[in-house]
Amino acid sequence: MKEPMTTEQLLQGLKHYRRIARQDMLRAPETPHPDAFLQHAESRRGIYVALGSYAEGHAPAEVIAHALTLYQALPFVTGTAEHEHPEIKGQENALENFFLLVGLDPKARREARSRRPKLSAPAPERPADAAAPGQPVP
Repeated sequence: MKEPMTTEQLLQGLKHYRRIARQDMLRAPETPHPDAFLQHAESRRGIYVALGSYAEGHAPAEVIAHALTLYQALPFVTGTAEHEHPEIKGQENALENFFLLVGLDPKARREARSRRPKLSAPAPERPADAAAPGQPVP
């Protein structure tokens, strides 16, 4: 890891990333999947805002630890179509950008990534006339 960042440097970097996400939100209509692109940019921006708020009351090392915890909680969506799971992909992208900003050791990121859960399959949809589990069908 490079020399530790100050809280001010951390906040400046996050502000820069927020601006990029905001620009991406504005250009979403010009993309092949505007809704997914917008959700991706919004979720990135949300992570940057959350990390910035956390950084205002914590030391940079604590912010990095918090970001690693958030990253580990994200389910894997690698290998899905570009426009699928934009919220998760946006959060993942934002956290990985943050790790680049702070110069996190790639090994630490890989270790956190290896602890991430698999994406759980969505619950199968019930037909409208099907009863809830344990209830008789009318």
